[in-house]
Amino acid sequence: MAIRTYALYGRSKRLLTWMILIMVTLTAGASVGVFRHSSSNVIVWSGGSCDETYTAARAIRLGMAWVALFLFDLLIFVLTVYKTCKTRGLLRLSLVTRRNIVDVIFHDGVMYFGGMTLINLPNIVTYYCGSPVTRGNLTTFTSCISVTLISRLMLNLHKSIGTGIFSTPVQDEDYSLVVLTTRVDVQSAISSHH
Repeated sequence: MAIRTYALYGRSKRLLTWMILIMVTLTAGASVGVFRHSSSNVIVWSGGSCDETYTAARAIRLGMAWVALFLFDLLIFVLTVYKTCKTRGLLRLSLVTRRNIVDVIFHDGVMYFGGMTLINLPNIVTYYCGSPVTRGNLTTFTSCISVTLISRLMLNLHKSIGTGIFSTPVQDEDYSLVVLTTRVDVQSAISSHH
């Protein structure tokens, strides 16, 4: 998502620097919570289960990693909506039309953020409010949904611009901006093969 946002902002070095600083800060904070060692982190229940059950203190520290991930997703979502509103105008935003790459990035970003919020918030709640048995139980499901949604995002992006290596940039006539998509120049492609 960060790469898409970087491209949406015209490869702004300033934005990239800020995103990297925020990412490193969130990662450092999450890492301190996750990798901080304590001798009483895991409760072992008799019964042969292979699931880990965390103490309240350990669950709160592990939950910090998921909160950091959610905050970074929120940052990317806000940046995407801001740039799309600035480019298109608030009244022209639509989740239905997918005329160019900016529409695809906006549509897919909203769907990804909505889906991840619906899945990530219950996962975070299990860490902070769950019983020792339920803490972190949604982690695997949340990770699988995240991978699936990112894969769909990439496939939608590829489908919208996948025109091959013989392509030329397109100017969007309606909004007078350079669109991050390509169009195949058939005549030059044919003439280069003869």
